[in-house]
Amino acid sequence: MRSRLIGALNLCRIAAVSPQLRVADVHGNVEQILQWTLKAESQQADVVLFPELSITGYTLGDVVRWPDLLVHASEGLVRIAEWSRHHSPLIIVGLPLAVQTHLFNCAAVIHNGTIHGLVPKTYLPSKHEFFDHRWFTSGRHATHSHVSINNTTAPFGTDLIFDLGDDCRIGIEICEDLWAVEPPSGGLSQAGATIIANPSASNAIVGKRAYRSSLVQSQAARCYAAYAYASSGPGESTADTVFSGHCIINECGEPLSESEQLRLQGAWAIADVDMERIAAERMRSSTFSQHVQGGDHRHIRIQHSRLPTETLLRPLTSKPFVPENNEHRAERCAEILSIQATALAMRMQRVGARKLVLGLSGGLDSTWALIVCAEACGALGIAPSAVLAVTMPGMGTSEASLCHATELATKVGVEFRNIPIAASVLQHFMDIGHDKDNHNVVYENAQARERTQILMDVANTVNGIVVGTGDLSELALGWNTYNGDHMSMYGVNSGVPKTLVQSLVSWYATQRATPDLRVVLESVLAAPISPELLPLKADGTLEQQTEDILGPYEVHDFFLYHMVRQERSVRSTAALAILAFEGRYSPEQLYAWFEVFITRFWSSQFKRNAMPDGVKVGSVSLSPRTDLRMPTDGSCEVYLSEFNRTRAILR
Repeated sequence: MRSRLIGALNLCRIAAVSPQLRVADVHGNVEQILQWTLKAESQQADVVLFPELSITGYTLGDVVRWPDLLVHASEGLVRIAEWSRHHSPLIIVGLPLAVQTHLFNCAAVIHNGTIHGLVPKTYLPSKHEFFDHRWFTSGRHATHSHVSINNTTAPFGTDLIFDLGDDCRIGIEICEDLWAVEPPSGGLSQAGATIIANPSASNAIVGKRAYRSSLVQSQAARCYAAYAYASSGPGESTADTVFSGHCIINECGEPLSESEQLRLQGAWAIADVDMERIAAERMRSSTFSQHVQGGDHRHIRIQHSRLPTETLLRPLTSKPFVPENNEHRAERCAEILSIQATALAMRMQRVGARKLVLGLSGGLDSTWALIVCAEACGALGIAPSAVLAVTMPGMGTSEASLCHATELATKVGVEFRNIPIAASVLQHFMDIGHDKDNHNVVYENAQARERTQILMDVANTVNGIVVGTGDLSELALGWNTYNGDHMSMYGVNSGVPKTLVQSLVSWYATQRATPDLRVVLESVLAAPISPELLPLKADGTLEQQTEDILGPYEVHDFFLYHMVRQERSVRSTAALAILAFEGRYSPEQLYAWFEVFITRFWSSQFKRNAMPDGVKVGSVSLSPRTDLRMPTDGSCEVYLSEFNRTRAILR
């Protein structure tokens, strides 16, 4: 089952390796390369990347020009190629290569017994401890498009891209190339390379590891590509410096795997890179396709079959909107609160409002909106009493929610009003001829619209603006009443999904709240999510709970992130969901909720097209003005058809 799920994803598994090399020991180095390739093959790696000049070692000095070494290096390359005939990975190794009277620092690409091409280094350092320019010629000055190695002709040049199929196209730059003002990887990416491989020899000095990681991360993000980096390690000469052995795999700016450095026994990083994601990021980018790439690149087609695997070697979280690391999560929460509060403060100031008016139900979303309102007042230097919180108990309001609302308003120090709506809603039912015992959509929506009318009118009386409390997840699912809780004068939570709201309230409770307020916030977090629109059961418990109707919000937020932010296919989204929630929800449950998400997301666009202004806080927004332009009356038939096909295939 897992192999089918992982097989439904367009992944390429890359291993970046820093083996135990020895300077000038070609035979020993080749053995190390083969052993590490076997290890990578046992982990079903598609591509194995080794460091710069890995066949000979990098710190050869003038020995790199000596003819015997060059002959043995070429023989070592041929030996690796012959060995690869019976093994599956594509191998990238480094060696010095003499072409007539010029010496090049090259990366060779080997697969299934063939040397498919050699890429020479473009930028040659000549500073401090690096002297490449003393021995090598830049790839820019190469005059041959092919070279001969032991009677075998192979493509040669900086313009090579190696195509393994399924959008897996590898471009190569070598070490210093990455440090250039305009690294070759930019042009390679524009020419179609989706993976950049960098065989490197980078030394270890204080602070360089972090700088190297940030450089790789930045270039991977800029190129919308996966970036694999492998540096030579401590086995190089340590006469004046020690080499890091640092290996990195990054995807579009997101770290996937990174080794420790300075490991005497060798090190590696291995990860699955997502070709579907890279393609989607490039298609989404408004600048990537605008660059005019000069010159032609040669695409070398390589027949490669991926090995089936039961493992997924890349980060996969069931809550993609919430950082797993506690420190990062706290930083994210503080930043989001600051963004929301600043936006709301500016809106209040610009329209000349004296009050922020919100409906405080005692539920999760309105609790967070209250905190944002208080923070906005703090930013403006005014008292929290500029916030007017209105609770409006109706037919299904529980005692717990009413208690939460009252205590929250008291603890935060805002103005508070309790305006019951039952009588006015019952009168409305009489006016429109609706049976009060018919608990249909009219029964529910009338309460939501009555509350919105009260808030709007109260805001007018106090010269205020109505702050919307609905969140991003509710907008995605259309879980709001059109011109009811759907409407406000500023939707402060419209960019925050439900799982992140939960995380925000939890963070605030532990990091910012007074002890008394913390108790209330923890009680809110523990309460079930419900619109509380239907009468309570005889025992006083809730008749309706949102997640019993729609499915868990954490699952819908997962679908939202992967289908809208990542723009994934239905098939890969379903496969990832089953993997992410394995052991918690069955595939049948996830499929049922996925169908709910697809149908509700498409059918609810008319609500989003009329949504009020609201601040964007993350990479996902459903605002029709800034992010999601989608037809109100579009059909989801294609997606349901693909959904049914996926459900049949991935059983």
